[in-house]
Amino acid sequence: MLSWFNDTEHELFRRLGYPIDVMIDKDRTTFVMGEVHFRFIGPAAYGETVLSIIKLQKMGTSTLHWKTRCVNAVTGAPVCEGLGTRVYARINEDGTLKAATIPDDIRKALSSLDEFEKLKPENFEAAFDL
Repeated sequence: MLSWFNDTEHELFRRLGYPIDVMIDKDRTTFVMGEVHFRFIGPAAYGETVLSIIKLQKMGTSTLHWKTRCVNAVTGAPVCEGLGTRVYARINEDGTLKAATIPDDIRKALSSLDEFEKLKPENFEAAFDL
C-alpha cells in the first residue's frame, strides 16, 4: 500500500512539473513521509492491476494531507484506503531534514488540481467513494 501511495504521489508531482528526484538534485528539498495510516478493505492477488487514487485534503505551511484509496483496476472493487501526511523538507549537508515552507509555485500547482479533470480515470468518483 505504501509503495502504491508513494508511486502515485511521485507521478503526480512529475506531471505537475516537480519531479521529486529533480527537487532533490536542484535545491535539496523533498516531501518526506510524516505519518501514514493504511488498511486493507478487500483482496488483491499477486499480478492484479491496482488503481491508486490520491486526493489532497489539506495543505499546511509545510505539510500535505492526502486521502488515498486503491481499487482493482478491472472490477473497481476496493482494495485499501488510508491517509498520508507529507512534510516538505530541506536536506541539510549532514543528511538531516528540516521542515520548510512549501513554495508558492508548488502550492499553486497543487491548488490547481481541479484543472486536471482529464487525468481522472472513468468512474473516479465512484471508485474513490467521494
